[in-house]
Amino acid sequence: MRLADDERAMLDGEQGEAVAAAMDLLVRYGEVLGAERLVDTDNVCGANLFGSRHSLVCGSPTPDGAFSEHSLDTPRVLPIPPVRAQSYQLIGPMDTKHWQVQGLPQAEHDEIMASEQYNAEHGIHLLNTCTPYQVGNVPLKGEHCAWMESSAVVYVNSVLGARTNVEGRESTGAAMLTGKIPYWGLHLEENRRGSHLVEVSTPVTANRDWGLLGYWIGEQVPEEAIPVVDGVAGAPDLVRLKHFGAAAASSGGVEMYHLPGITVEARTPEEAFAGRAPVERLHYGPAQRREAYEHLNATATDTSVDLVMIGCPHATLGQIRDVVRLLEGRRVHADSALWVFTPRALRHVAEQNGYARALEDAGALLMSDTCPAIGQFLPPGTRVIATDSAKQVHYLPAIMDVQGWFGTLAECVDAAVTGTWRGELR
Repeated sequence: MRLADDERAMLDGEQGEAVAAAMDLLVRYGEVLGAERLVDTDNVCGANLFGSRHSLVCGSPTPDGAFSEHSLDTPRVLPIPPVRAQSYQLIGPMDTKHWQVQGLPQAEHDEIMASEQYNAEHGIHLLNTCTPYQVGNVPLKGEHCAWMESSAVVYVNSVLGARTNVEGRESTGAAMLTGKIPYWGLHLEENRRGSHLVEVSTPVTANRDWGLLGYWIGEQVPEEAIPVVDGVAGAPDLVRLKHFGAAAASSGGVEMYHLPGITVEARTPEEAFAGRAPVERLHYGPAQRREAYEHLNATATDTSVDLVMIGCPHATLGQIRDVVRLLEGRRVHADSALWVFTPRALRHVAEQNGYARALEDAGALLMSDTCPAIGQFLPPGTRVIATDSAKQVHYLPAIMDVQGWFGTLAECVDAAVTGTWRGELR
C-alpha cells in the first residue's frame, strides 16, 4: 500500500503508540482488501467502545484496554488520545432513561454510562442512534466516510451520495484516531454503478410496500450488487427510503442502490448504469410482493401479541406523531406492550411536543439509544412481537427466539390495543 508522508509518520509512531497501532491495523486491513492507498475521512460513525458486553470478554476491564484490544487489535494497554476525525457513537445496548424496563442490572448500567463518559472525553459525539442522518450528521455528496450500521450506510450512499463501505468496530476505531480509511469498494466511482435492473410493475406507496420491495430485492441480488429500481411512481419520503434500504441491507447486504430521478447519482436508468447493460433484469410485481410478505411473516402463527415495536430504523418525529394520533382515545392492552424507539435527540423534542406523555398516558413507552435486536431485551415472557420494520422482524425472531408479525403502522398499533394480530396483505 502506498502511504502519504503523514500516514507514514503515524505508522512510525510520531503521534504516539495508539495512533501507530491504528495505522498498522488500517494498512493490514487495506492490504487484505486490495486497497492501493488510504483516503482522508472526517466523518466516522462507530459503536459504543467500552462496556460489559464487549470489554470484559476481551479481558480488558479498563476503557483504554478495551479500546486497545477490541478496536486496535493489540493486547497492549495503550493510552488512547482524543479522536482526530469527527466521530459519532451509534446505537448501543441501553436506553439511559428506561434501562430498568430493559431489565439491565445496575453494574451493566454503570459500565455503559462509564463508556459514554469515556467516549465523550475523547471527543466522540454521543448520537446514540442507527440514524445519525436524522440528528445532525448529514454528509455531502462525494464525502468519504467510515460508518458502521448497514441501514445508515445504504441510506447515505444512495440517498445522499456520500461514500462509505459497511465498516466494523475495529476499522472505525482506527479511523477515529487517524482520519483515514482504505480507499476501496464504494469509495471508488467505478464501484458505484448499477449492476441489476429491478423493474417494478405493482404500486409501491405505503411504508410497508417499501419494506417489502427492499426485502425482496435484497434476497434476489448478490451481496455486492447495486440494484437500480425502475418503475416506481412518485417520490418517496425519508421514512420510506429508510425502511427500503434497511430491508434490502438486512435480507441481502445491499450497501447502495439507485432510484432514477430520486437518488442523487442517477437522474435516469442509463446514468445509473453508466452506459453499461444490466447484469440481470428482475421483475417485481404482485406475486413477488406476496412472496416477500409471506417470508417476513413466516415465523408467526400465534395471533396473541405481547410486544409491538416501532422505530427500526429509529423513528422520525413524524412517525412518533403518527403513533400518538393512532392511539387517540385508545389504550394499550393490559397483556401487551408498545415500545417506540427514536434517537436520543429526537426523544427530547418529542418530550417537549408532548408526544412522550401522550404515549405514556396510552400505556406505551417512548425509548431511545437502542432497540430490542441490538440490546437483546424484551418484556418478560414475550413470545410474539409485531413491528412495521422488515429489518426488525428479520432479526428479532432469530436473536430472541420469538414469533414475529410484519405489517403497517396502523396494524401494529391495533395489535397493541387489542392484543391480537389482525394484519393482512391487501
